[in-house]
Amino acid sequence: MLHAAKSNKRVKRDHGALKNSDIAELLALKAETAKMPAQKALRRASRRALMWPEEAGDIVGSGRSLTELTGVGPYIERVIKDWIEKPSTLPTPPPVRRNFLTYADTQVILAKKPTWLMGIKGDLQMHTTWSDGEGTIAEMADAGVERGYEYIAITDHSKGLKIAGGITEEQVREQAQEIAAVNDSLMRDGKRLRVLRSIELNLNPRGEGDMDENCLSELDIVVGCFHSSLRGKQDQTERYLAGLRNRSINILGHPRGRIYNFRLGLIAEWQKVFDLAAELDKAVEIDGYPDRQDLSIDLVRLAKKSGCRISLSTDSHGPSQLRFIEYSAAIALKAGIPPERIINCMSRDELLQWARKIRQ
Repeated sequence: MLHAAKSNKRVKRDHGALKNSDIAELLALKAETAKMPAQKALRRASRRALMWPEEAGDIVGSGRSLTELTGVGPYIERVIKDWIEKPSTLPTPPPVRRNFLTYADTQVILAKKPTWLMGIKGDLQMHTTWSDGEGTIAEMADAGVERGYEYIAITDHSKGLKIAGGITEEQVREQAQEIAAVNDSLMRDGKRLRVLRSIELNLNPRGEGDMDENCLSELDIVVGCFHSSLRGKQDQTERYLAGLRNRSINILGHPRGRIYNFRLGLIAEWQKVFDLAAELDKAVEIDGYPDRQDLSIDLVRLAKKSGCRISLSTDSHGPSQLRFIEYSAAIALKAGIPPERIINCMSRDELLQWARKIRQ
């Protein structure tokens, strides 16, 4: 069983070597003892540090202002510059903030294999204005075209997740008409991208979905996710095995349910979970949303041992977030997942054929 162990190990950084991951941790630590409103600003900047396009140390070294970075105002800039200019010993992050890549990290990893991103033919989890997203289906499709994709899967939340605007069976069928219209428009414009009908199916702890199976059978691909009872400390292996055995799903989405500096996620005998996924030929997801990065690199390495399929997604809630695929792609590359085990490297026809076979 893989448990996230606590550690008091301390890491020494040399002058000029403070990375954005270190800064994120220092900001989170400072927030723990700060008063409002500084506490809120520090926590926000800690999360945003995962998304900064450049290392803060490089920006300071070039004489530019750190306020170029999202979440950084004059106060946060002074705090960070002090850390960069007066380096000290850093504590290892606690489990709730451990094993997260920064955007700068992803660029270093992906630069080692420049063709890696070119092999990804689509994004298999994203949300639109039909549930809790900010972009329309057409806008998300346009963003997919810009990335050179063959397909995107629209996975708005299912009806049981009311807090996220989950949609009913009737709305799923109404959405199908809009997807068809967008696909017709793409075809007329000579674009190769097609929008796949999908959903983020809300699974209860028994692995059961909250939508009619006849409705789900009409979809191209189904992502199943747990959204309840995510703070328990008891082993949840049986929950995952039940979810994978749900005949309606193709992909087990953001499996652990972790969120940076907010929720550690669930504990399970992950090797057993991945072994069953491999046996059933289903995929487990690397959710590339920066706050999630779920599965993390350590768990993806375990999944590789089982030989199960891997799905890459952004969990994006707006067109600009499709760039988050670089997090999930970097995690897969770092973990050594071969392209033939990544379902996003399939052509659209291959993907749909696999999805139908799994759910028959």
